[in-house]
Amino acid sequence: MTYREALNLALREEMRRDPRVFVMGEEVGLYEGAYKVTQGLLKEFGEKRVVDTPICESGFTGVGVGAAMLGLRPVVEMMTFNFAILALDQIVNTAAKMLYMSGGQYSVPIVVRGPGGPAGQLAAQHSQSMETYFYHVPGLKVVRPSTPADAKGLLKSAIRDDNPVIFIEAETLYAVKGEVPEDPEFTVPLGQAVVRREGTDVTVVAYMGMMYRALEVAGELAGEGISVEVVDPRTLRPMDTRTIVASVRRTHRAVVIEAGAGFAGMGSEIASFITEQAFDDLDAPVERVTGENAPMPYARNLELLKTPSKAKIAAAIRKVCDA
Repeated sequence: MTYREALNLALREEMRRDPRVFVMGEEVGLYEGAYKVTQGLLKEFGEKRVVDTPICESGFTGVGVGAAMLGLRPVVEMMTFNFAILALDQIVNTAAKMLYMSGGQYSVPIVVRGPGGPAGQLAAQHSQSMETYFYHVPGLKVVRPSTPADAKGLLKSAIRDDNPVIFIEAETLYAVKGEVPEDPEFTVPLGQAVVRREGTDVTVVAYMGMMYRALEVAGELAGEGISVEVVDPRTLRPMDTRTIVASVRRTHRAVVIEAGAGFAGMGSEIASFITEQAFDDLDAPVERVTGENAPMPYARNLELLKTPSKAKIAAAIRKVCDA
């Protein structure tokens, strides 16, 4: 099934399993979701559990936080995660801190989900990699699932988690197809990375669209005799440092890829803990491949220049292997 169908199935199964789970956001009901992730849910569960909201991210996210504090398990959809900026106060100052500030009296089991990152010509205000806004905040879990199976399994785990979870998907992956277990109890634990391709010469850490691009490059470089191992973190917070570092200790080289701007980005953090924990195992400095430090252009040719290309990824891999 497709990535969007897997997300829909996860929501449907969790809403059937637990009557406390409900969905809210812009156009999630009558319109069945801007990207059709909530298709059919209003018909099955009714308007009390599939709630269309006004265009006011701060308002409906705050409603979700309050509902979670009182025992419900809301799934709040952002039409695009770029709009979550308007709800940062509710997410960062309330949802993330309430358990700590209440001395454990109030947990906030809320999932804030929706698409984010580079898309197809959606320009500067709709193409930002927003995970960097959230993974620095104690109290939040941050998930970026790359495959349909992980989309289902991780979303189900996020809904069942008692902590606030930021769950960022991608417009460019909604139509990607893959095998997805139909078992309603199938879940993927938060905080577990996965090796997507085994290799011996270099570890490439990448997620979402960059993971697929890394796999393409790995296939091409195999013809040059370079064996690339690709690791997908899946959950950015908590990060599975053990799997990533173990891979680097086997290959002795590392390249980290991210679509977002590089300064203080996800790649900085991954490169840092690899260097701290596996310095003596490295045969070359950790190389980062990131998006350019500029707003996302609308023009397709400039959009391609903004995001990490296969050529840039291949060049970084060759560089560390030649060191």
